[in-house]
Amino acid sequence: MCPEAAADPASGVVTVAAAERLRAECAAQIDRYEHGHFHDRPWLRAAFLAVPREAFVPDRVWWPHRGPEDGLFPLLDRRTKPGQWLRAVYRARSPLITQIADGAVPAIGPTDCGDFSGSISCPAVVVDMLHHLDPQPGERILEIGTGTGYSTALLAERVGAAAITSIEIDKVLAEHAETALSAVGCAPRLVVGDGEEGYPPGAPYDRLISTVAVRRLPQAWVDQVRPGGVILSPLDSPFQCDGLARLTVDGQGRATGSFIGAVDFMKTRGQRERRSYADLGWPTWGGYRVTVESGEQRVRTAP
Repeated sequence: MCPEAAADPASGVVTVAAAERLRAECAAQIDRYEHGHFHDRPWLRAAFLAVPREAFVPDRVWWPHRGPEDGLFPLLDRRTKPGQWLRAVYRARSPLITQIADGAVPAIGPTDCGDFSGSISCPAVVVDMLHHLDPQPGERILEIGTGTGYSTALLAERVGAAAITSIEIDKVLAEHAETALSAVGCAPRLVVGDGEEGYPPGAPYDRLISTVAVRRLPQAWVDQVRPGGVILSPLDSPFQCDGLARLTVDGQGRATGSFIGAVDFMKTRGQRERRSYADLGWPTWGGYRVTVESGEQRVRTAP
């Protein structure tokens, strides 16, 4: 359901006080989630409260759920309904769509097109991914998919903007992110390019985070992260969702790890086309073993 409009300020603008109140309420809701998120990461909660998420959200965005009456994706407009827009910005479990069909659909009204190509992820997912990335002060970070620049700004609170290289393939989105980051005094290295190739001039990196999903993790990412470094990325799966994968690099051209949980992200532009999961290294149905014993069921990959 689209968030109800708040009592809009008489000036018709979003006030700092209103934004800070909703940010604190959102943080309090995330506090209640079990595991990950803010748990054992006091720096992350402090960063969340310090960085104004509303500064990174375009004035016009789409709500990602179709309206019950017209079946269209509603447009939220900061200029006409600032209260409603701000409430949507701080819905803990709600992403907002910033681009459709690679920019072919203008943000002028509701739309029937569900070809989402840009978004700002919901606060809870952004926080949880940074929890599992676990960056340490002074580490060098490569971010794939600058998007709005919001995650970049949160990272900068931990490692410093100068330690971050962030890549965005879409020039329009990259320009928006650069403007928003500059407005809050954050100046990381921003690159317009294909994130699947990484950014060799800044390598090696201590950690790599991707805010877009892939079907196959690029070898370039493994090669550009130092031995013992971490890669965190959504990876497409056969289970109707992406799995958030966290891998450790061994320095010999290999990275291994496991899944943290289920997420749902847009694919990189170079990996939108569907491929056989068997070709991508996933087990076929015959590769799973099911065991039922003492009233309990276990599903594992076959040895």
